[in-house]
Amino acid sequence: MSFDHWDEIRTAYQVARLGTVSGAAEVLGVHHATVIRHIDALEGRLGAKLFQRHARGYTATEAGQDLLSVAASADDQFTQLAGRIKGRGDEVTGELIVTSLESLSQLIIPTIARFQDIHREVRVRLISDARLFRLEYGEAHVAIRAGKLPDQPDNVVQPLFTRSVQFVAHQSYVDRYGMLTPDTIARHRYVGAAVDNPRAPIHRWLNDTVPETAIVFRTDEMREAKDAIMAGIGIGFVGSWDRHDGDGLVEMMECREEWDSKIWLVTHMDLHRTAKVQTFVRFLKDEVKSWPQRT
Repeated sequence: MSFDHWDEIRTAYQVARLGTVSGAAEVLGVHHATVIRHIDALEGRLGAKLFQRHARGYTATEAGQDLLSVAASADDQFTQLAGRIKGRGDEVTGELIVTSLESLSQLIIPTIARFQDIHREVRVRLISDARLFRLEYGEAHVAIRAGKLPDQPDNVVQPLFTRSVQFVAHQSYVDRYGMLTPDTIARHRYVGAAVDNPRAPIHRWLNDTVPETAIVFRTDEMREAKDAIMAGIGIGFVGSWDRHDGDGLVEMMECREEWDSKIWLVTHMDLHRTAKVQTFVRFLKDEVKSWPQRT
């Protein structure tokens, strides 16, 4: 076991002390599902049952009593530490971990730069990764996610903005193959997703609309997709925020609402009201008002 698992140990300590999941959840200020998840994870990690479950609550086993003794000592030390650093939770300082989509980096990074101009003692770690980071384990403070409404019970989810895209080709492609028309869809070349069953609405639409053999270049990264489009490989999608005068891109079809995707702002309920997270979330939501999006 390591310090990385302290949240689980602290949860088990409170369950052993109070005897119920609901009591531990109230003391810790978390959802009861988080308490159960922590207990299951800790028992799995230790390979031993820490509690006997019964109708009235949870009773610590011999292993659980051993854990209670160790955790009680650790909890006392943490209480003393909290007394020494009391008040720092109200400061906008330290590390802020943000997970986002690689395709939004052109919007997110300038926003972070402006935020750090104001709050110079905040160190930001931006992680662009497709995997779902577990906020309940402290893997990130703020997550920016796309797709369907996140439904984790102990997360705070807010709509951030609607991401719109454009279906474009480079002028060099148009010079060679002509403009896209309803009659020539099957004869054109396209840039699409690397996976067969993509989640993004734009790639699902493309797979349903054009022949599979017409998708001649595939990638999961919008930056690489734009590079392929700019190289004249085929027609594809770029973010509405990623179009610039003089870039040589030609819109091949009017924007469709079905191509849009919802972007969500997700925080964990345990951290949502901390000064650092609240300050960044308010700043981000204000910045979003100037981002290109469908209204």
